[in-house]
Amino acid sequence: MTMPRPGSAFLLAQIGAHAAARFADRIGELGVVPSDVGLLRMIATQPGRSQQSLSEEMGVVPSRVVALIDNLERKGLVERRRNPSDRRHYELHLTEAGSHVMTEMRRLGMAHENDICAALDDKQRVRLKELLEAIAAQQGLTSGVHPGYR
Repeated sequence: MTMPRPGSAFLLAQIGAHAAARFADRIGELGVVPSDVGLLRMIATQPGRSQQSLSEEMGVVPSRVVALIDNLERKGLVERRRNPSDRRHYELHLTEAGSHVMTEMRRLGMAHENDICAALDDKQRVRLKELLEAIAAQQGLTSGVHPGYR
């Protein structure tokens, strides 16, 4: 009796776990973990954003974001600045070290993408991305936000 071939959901999970582990290994040299990178990217794309806006976009309680930002601040990658129009709130900004990590992340991210998708030609890569985006949208996932923060 032959074993049935794995389904798409299994293959997505298998490749996702493999890709996540490889990614974590790659970025370890920068002193960060994948969750750090996601937050840094979110701050880099909207400098000055609030912890509250991160909490809302990520779909997590504000206290979770505070702990994550505290960690990035300890690593010297993010700084909180008082919001000049409302001193009760802080704006989040990358430090020089945080900007350097993001620059290196882009390089490592491209290498990772090329490694994981090496079996595909350019046309297949575009199609795969379109298909995965369609699945993510149908599942109600927030674009660019990893559900692992929850």
